[in-house]
Amino acid sequence: MSAAFAPTHLHTCMTREELVKQIAAKRNFLCVGLDSDLRKMPACVLESAKGNAYEALMQFNKAIVDATAPYCVAYKPNAAFYEAFGADGWRALADTIAYIKSNHPEHFVIADAKRGDIGNTSAMYARAFFEDLGADAITVAPYMGSDSVKPFLGFPGKWVILLALTSNPGSMDFQLTTDSDGRRLFEKVIEQSQTWASTDEMMYVVGATRGEMFTDIRRCAPGSFLLVPGVGAQGGSLEAVCRYGMTPDCGIIVNSSRGIIYASNGEDYADAAAAAAKALAEEMDGYLKLYSKI
Repeated sequence: MSAAFAPTHLHTCMTREELVKQIAAKRNFLCVGLDSDLRKMPACVLESAKGNAYEALMQFNKAIVDATAPYCVAYKPNAAFYEAFGADGWRALADTIAYIKSNHPEHFVIADAKRGDIGNTSAMYARAFFEDLGADAITVAPYMGSDSVKPFLGFPGKWVILLALTSNPGSMDFQLTTDSDGRRLFEKVIEQSQTWASTDEMMYVVGATRGEMFTDIRRCAPGSFLLVPGVGAQGGSLEAVCRYGMTPDCGIIVNSSRGIIYASNGEDYADAAAAAAKALAEEMDGYLKLYSKI
């Protein structure tokens, strides 16, 4: 039985106040994305694991987490990179979250799973990621409406992170379409969902490559935290995100995955990840001083 199934992991949580305190104490709002891909891992990891996917994932993740923990406030394992390996992958996801919770408990853990289904199915997804795995937050797709999202709410200290405006090219297919009143779909999603939960339990995914639209996002959700992917490898501007998206208590968590965890494919991969995270964290400190009050 993996460590994530132990009762000590069932009730971990992270309130907004605690998250803001971590950002203020560490002087950054960095989330390290654990998109751990065996095809991109250093050869030394794969050789050490001797072809065992679980061992490779855990060895890589532990090294990355321990190296970057001083320079970030959150981790975001992407469930797909673990589910691809079946039972071994799910065990690696569970044990990665358990490792972070046991060794770096001040960090916010986001399960990037993009779930969302009819109510009873969403309720089971919520139990899986909140009660079983012990994640602090889960990304949720809003397309099926309120009854597909609300089952994820109501877990004390747990968060729903709702997809609002994503950074992929195909986001234009639906998210930017307008209704008869001229409201774009992403604006309608944010405005409607503001009635489902407070800013203490719901955040929004907003891609950094949409930096010019953060003003529109903040008009719809002035006090909500935003999870922002797309800085780094996808080319989003951190400065634009901070200028238009930051609130007095920061209000943003910026994710970087490939730019940090694959900073080197040699034996120094963990040190290189730490250096990349540190550089981004130092840049974030400057923006906190410029655009926030913490």
